[in-house]
Amino acid sequence: MDKDKFNFEEDISIDPDALDVEWLRQSNLFIKYSEALSRERKYLDKCKDKLDVIRSALDLAIRKDPLRYFGRDFKLTENAIQSMIVTSSEYKELQGDILEIKYNVDVLGAAVRSLEQKKDSLENLVKLLGMQYFSSPKEPRNFEYDKTIKQKATRSEIAKAMSSDSKERRRG
Repeated sequence: MDKDKFNFEEDISIDPDALDVEWLRQSNLFIKYSEALSRERKYLDKCKDKLDVIRSALDLAIRKDPLRYFGRDFKLTENAIQSMIVTSSEYKELQGDILEIKYNVDVLGAAVRSLEQKKDSLENLVKLLGMQYFSSPKEPRNFEYDKTIKQKATRSEIAKAMSSDSKERRRG
């Protein structure tokens, strides 16, 4: 994955003052990330196939010439063959590549899901705009005051619940 082509933080952000531009960009961004995800999945499948080929080739080579891999006086077992395969440098290198590709697939999958959420957010912002939510200045909200009121109400409810619980325990 060419990480220079993607600016995830910028691509998922929304400029509420330019909803029309955001809507126009949305489908292009979704396609861009979806195609990248598909390419990474395809590459992952190819690497997994290549890993199977390497595994098979090493398995065959070990069975044909076990002395080359294990030396004299060594009992050839399935576990020994599998151990030799997974410790080979070619196998380990490709396994590391596969882990990196899986990571890329996960990141791109998260990006595609985030763009789906961005679409939902854009829809809701457009609805709010249509209801003139952003239209005129009203009395400014004091979010800290609202938060304090909610916290006090919650504390009061907790205190009541604890009080009634302790009364019931005393009775019982």
